[in-house]
Amino acid sequence: MAFANVSDIVATTIESRSKSVADNVTKNNALLARLEQKGKVKPFTGGSKIMQELSFAENSNAGYYSGYDILPVGVSDVISAAEFQIKQAAVPVVISGLEMLQNSGKEAMIDLLESRITVAESTLSNLISSGLYSDGTGAAGKEIDGLDAAVPVDPTTGTYGGIDRSTWTFWRSATDTATAIDASTVQGAMNAMWSTLVRGTDRPDLIMVDNTFWAAYMESLQAIQRFTSSDSAALGFPSVKFMDADVVLDGGIGGYADAGTAYMLNTNYLHYRPHSKRNMVNLSPNKRYATNQDAEVSILAWAGNLTSSGCQFQGRITSA
Repeated sequence: MAFANVSDIVATTIESRSKSVADNVTKNNALLARLEQKGKVKPFTGGSKIMQELSFAENSNAGYYSGYDILPVGVSDVISAAEFQIKQAAVPVVISGLEMLQNSGKEAMIDLLESRITVAESTLSNLISSGLYSDGTGAAGKEIDGLDAAVPVDPTTGTYGGIDRSTWTFWRSATDTATAIDASTVQGAMNAMWSTLVRGTDRPDLIMVDNTFWAAYMESLQAIQRFTSSDSAALGFPSVKFMDADVVLDGGIGGYADAGTAYMLNTNYLHYRPHSKRNMVNLSPNKRYATNQDAEVSILAWAGNLTSSGCQFQGRITSA
């Protein structure tokens, strides 16, 4: 039979490309590209949830002493963990019996499958990129817990990572929804937000904006020199500087950034956590046949989530 191993071709092709597909996903989004640069792409290996360690308090034993003073050595509970659900995504690559017959030559079959797999890869990459802006409630709660969950419009309510924001103030991000953003107000709003997020050398390093916010910021820079970032430019993302952070346009055609919004992010406290065995891989090496159709299927799959270990270092400006 000329096409007995067609699903094997699909499966092995997906498997051989899985590493490059995973790399392309991170390169498809400025946030993921920055997290990879900083070693914040950390696959997990198992468990019912993704545990993200965080420090929520200072050590209460710290203090001054003199000579033979007794030093406190009591237990100080300062480390905990946020718990994030494992989210899953997949896209099937399907070929029908008729298409197998129509593409009878070996080269024709490979060309057809190559095109289908390429489309599947880009589709899943875009799905994850859009999910990075979600609040995690899409698709009946199956979508990634993205920036809209980590840095919400109202950071005083709701539960994120299993931690109730209304109870724990350290888990609240900063927000500004009162300023109408245009060229005359954008830098003032960014200055005010920046100052609330700085702690010593800890400060935002990436600012993700949509078309509207980008246009306002660029217009505010018309009369002065623009400082661009070679690091972000090398990744293919349009960017300029605010303080020493990269302001990156994630709008344009098919952009996913929220309208009139800037996310001011400290990526030291954000983490991309794909599963080590489900990061853009073939879901099953076995052939999958439709029970009532003349077709074969292979599935490109991903599992993981975006997590945070420091919400208080993240900010959001949304135009009033």
